[in-house]
Amino acid sequence: MALRFVQVNFNASDPSRLGRFWADALGWEVTNDDSYEVNLEPAGFTYPEPSALVIDLVPVDDPKTVKNRVHLDLASHSPEHYAETVRRLEELGATRADVGQRGDETWTVLADPEGNEFCVLEPREAYQGTGPIAAVAIDCADPVAQARFWSEATDWKVLDADEDGARLHSSAGVGPYVEFIPTPDEKAVKNRVHFDLRPYPGDDQAAEADRLRALGATDADVGQKDEPWIVLADPEGNEFCILTAK
Repeated sequence: MALRFVQVNFNASDPSRLGRFWADALGWEVTNDDSYEVNLEPAGFTYPEPSALVIDLVPVDDPKTVKNRVHLDLASHSPEHYAETVRRLEELGATRADVGQRGDETWTVLADPEGNEFCVLEPREAYQGTGPIAAVAIDCADPVAQARFWSEATDWKVLDADEDGARLHSSAGVGPYVEFIPTPDEKAVKNRVHFDLRPYPGDDQAAEADRLRALGATDADVGQKDEPWIVLADPEGNEFCILTAK
């Protein structure tokens, strides 16, 4: 039994507007836009497959108040593409963001129109085949323990893990990475960006939730009512959803 990372979920004050920004930023398509959610996918994508983690945006009333613990890292292919990507994103409405960086980093920290921080990375060999999203990065206290939990929760492999950080990649070796970044900051509020996971066809959603609880996940209350998904939190309190099998 294993779960699949299938999408990154953004809480948004204006999902349509934010969805248009991210669709333009990534070169993806808006495949659904209604009062309930906005969905973004690469052109020609067959959901769900590991070559991409698609984006789902849902409306919320609460405003963003602190730096997100989960953010996207965007890939670039050359110094020219890196500079052009930063310029283009700023033209789309991104702004420079201060997350405590020293100023000598080789990447650029931006924020989308609702203040969600993200990074544009300088060209790196490891990210050349990931697509526009190089990685989904998660702040944490213990990268090794977090990588172990998420690898056991899913079928993704730990590529490296130590106190300086950890990385997971799909068992198919394609698509973006999931990375755990050590930080002294403690989680204070519900994450505005989180993972949605799905069981494989034929696997049982409730059984998967029980399996993750045995690994250290806990039930989480984010105001859900009778939705068909199960909301849990990982051992460091990061919320995620287990969707039905598909």
